Amino acid sequence: MHDPSDHGAITHVAGIEVGHHSDSRRPTGCTVVMARAGAVAGVDVRGAAPGTRETDLLAPGNLVDKVHAVLLAGGSAWGLDAATGAVRWLEEHGVGLDVGVGRLPLVPAAVLFDLHVGDMKIRPDAAAGYAACAAASRQAPEEGNVGAGSGAVVGKMFGMQHAMKGGLGTASVTVAGVTVGALIACNAVGDVVDPATGLPLAGARTADGLRLRDTRRALLAGEPPHPLLAGSNTTIGVIATDAPLSKVQAQRLAVAGHDGLARAINPVHTMSDGDTLFTLATGVREQHPGMLVLATMAAEAVARATVRAVLTARALRLNDGLRLPCHADMVSTGG
Repeated sequence: MHDPSDHGAITHVAGIEVGHHSDSRRPTGCTVVMARAGAVAGVDVRGAAPGTRETDLLAPGNLVDKVHAVLLAGGSAWGLDAATGAVRWLEEHGVGLDVGVGRLPLVPAAVLFDLHVGDMKIRPDAAAGYAACAAASRQAPEEGNVGAGSGAVVGKMFGMQHAMKGGLGTASVTVAGVTVGALIACNAVGDVVDPATGLPLAGARTADGLRLRDTRRALLAGEPPHPLLAGSNTTIGVIATDAPLSKVQAQRLAVAGHDGLARAINPVHTMSDGDTLFTLATGVREQHPGMLVLATMAAEAVARATVRAVLTARALRLNDGLRLPCHADMVSTGG
């Protein structure tokens, strides 16, 4: 198992726990980011084909100011069922909004499309969401082919036969005693690129499969994209901080986090992606370095976590003949 501690992790944020459930029957799964004490939350949806649950309650003008977990899952819209299991686990453990007659856990969710990887009839359900909560801990979470990143694929602009394995990554940055972390499940139609150079790390491959095609340059040179099924991609994730935030500030931090996606994915926020980022602010620290600093930290953590998603991914070969190499494969072949 890879240890991401040197790169930080979203669990370095006080009050945050993460749990995965990865389905052994096919590459799919779900991931829960939990804040048992409640966290002020926000969301920003930039992709044109999102699959989400309970995002309206996060609007700054709406009543509820705290949620108790965010659920990320594969399985497209069917995967939203996993949030029901998370709600059940949290209720059983006394976590939720006090509504007088009991505690109501609030669990917004987002899904990505991984139905082309193995048997699409196998997808995360309520039992998977329950299992992810049961596995949650403060430990740095496993990355790569796990949880919501189990069936993630990147670089599908020129067809699945030229794509590569995506995955799940996490990172964090700390400034003046305040930490901002991110956890990203990357299933983008575009390439994941090195933010420092703009060069692709994983994505669409050339016809011989040995090198990276560089989707941005290929499109600008006039190479036509493969016909894309709407909504069959998507990068989803959670930004967390231990700084105290209002709902307005939490929503703005989610907006800023998309800058990190734009640095690490090209193209991003397309008509075929449902890119969605949540914010959780536990407020454990008293310090607030200001929104300009926090926004810079959020974008950086998201970019790093997105890169981690492909650097830690492992190659897949499925029974139907589909082969999805990973970043390490391309490095080893000189791609």
